Amino acid sequence: MPPRAASLLDRLAIGLSGLCLLHCMAGFVLLSLFALTGDWLDHRVHVVGLVLAMPLAAVALWRGWRRHGQLAIGVLGLAGLLVMTASLAVAHGDLAEMLVSMAGVSLLALAHWRNLQALRGV
Repeated sequence: MPPRAASLLDRLAIGLSGLCLLHCMAGFVLLSLFALTGDWLDHRVHVVGLVLAMPLAAVALWRGWRRHGQLAIGVLGLAGLLVMTASLAVAHGDLAEMLVSMAGVSLLALAHWRNLQALRGV
């Protein structure tokens, strides 16, 4: 894969992480203000996010590792995905859910950012 395409995957993954962070923060605020919310705040959206994040992270971080050889970046990404997965076990709408989700997404976004930085140094 050309470097530009690999960079695009990481940038797309970072953008998806940003959308997830916005969802987490907006969801918590809206759930705090209202008893009922729209479907876009449903707990199932986390499953959809994981279904999108897992293959995107796997491809982008694996291809990056093949070029730069920094295994720690992949481990960081995996930790982010595991924390995101753990958020599914927390009650939807709780502060803990927001914090766990945001921690996982932030770890994953950091992994993609570090992947981009490492690829630039190759």
